Amino acid sequence: MATAASVTKDLTDLTTCTICLELFDNPKSLPCLHAFCLKCLQEYFKDKNTGDEAQCPICRKKFQIPSDGLDGLQHHFFIQQLVDVRKASNTELDGEPCEVCLQDSSEGSVRIATQYCFDCSQKLCDQCSRPHRLVKVGAHQVRPLGVEVEEELIQLRASSCDKHKHKQVELYCCDCNENICLMCSAVKHRNHHSVEIPEVATNFRLRIEEDAKQIMCIVSGVNQQLEDTKQDVVDFAAEAQNVKKTVIATGDVIKRLVDKHVNDILMELESVRSASAEEADSVQETLQLALVSMKSFHAYSRELLDKGRPSDITRAACELHDRATELLKSDVTAVKYLKYRPPYVTFTPADVTQVKRLSLIGELVTTAGRPTGML
Repeated sequence: MATAASVTKDLTDLTTCTICLELFDNPKSLPCLHAFCLKCLQEYFKDKNTGDEAQCPICRKKFQIPSDGLDGLQHHFFIQQLVDVRKASNTELDGEPCEVCLQDSSEGSVRIATQYCFDCSQKLCDQCSRPHRLVKVGAHQVRPLGVEVEEELIQLRASSCDKHKHKQVELYCCDCNENICLMCSAVKHRNHHSVEIPEVATNFRLRIEEDAKQIMCIVSGVNQQLEDTKQDVVDFAAEAQNVKKTVIATGDVIKRLVDKHVNDILMELESVRSASAEEADSVQETLQLALVSMKSFHAYSRELLDKGRPSDITRAACELHDRATELLKSDVTAVKYLKYRPPYVTFTPADVTQVKRLSLIGELVTTAGRPTGML
């Protein structure tokens, strides 16, 4: 339960690993879509071997360690893109060397890069950038080097084809559920049904929004049930305390003759209270874990929809929908045994004048749940 509580503090910063609480380093995605640094997973599951069953550190969803180890888990491209953008926004770009000067160091010192040529994919100083601007067949696209250019390059890199790094993804293969470039379409996916990414992303966006909306509806129910459970715990503790006082007060009247019987009843009461507390803890932990899973899903969905490119949406859409379907099917608010029902405890004092009877101070009666209408 402590693990779940620690990660609920902040689900909004998708660039921070919830294990090390630092910026992601090589983020890996688990089947539940929660992301962690590869090095954090390797440390967290250091006692696990390939093929072993493990649990997500956040929601405890089970998964199998890949045959090639944790490094075989899927790389979280969208999280990596957010991390790269954040790094670019926080990094001083001064001091980058000109790539042409570096290649021809015979001319002397290497000058600082101030421009970027998108046609040549090079960082250039002012002097080396001039020929690129004066190309007779058409000037190259040269722009001042800065954070904006760095972020644009990151965006372009994020849209690169997984199999052809120098090609940009333009199509979505509906048969394989993956983004592909034109070269992939002409070879491996030639007879598959493919659609332009922006078009299919629009449909996926609507589906993701609907899934997220349904998840948030359940979140409200889980929150309410969690609050009700907490209040039931407080109320039952108060009831148990009142019963305890009554038992002690009645026992004091009989004094030494009933000391042992008083102690027996108090032990029985404590046993009931302890068992009820364990049940309440179990219910709260299950509800808390469900809440964490759904909130993190919603936070990731919103970040993807707000900041992701169409290719990011199509890349994650199917997994997101599968995860949403899984969460919706496991709606904990609909599971009867997850409803905490504290037992109702009453104490009926005995007639203290009949001290010779076997039940000297009364009996503790415990029922499975609070009777209807009982406050």
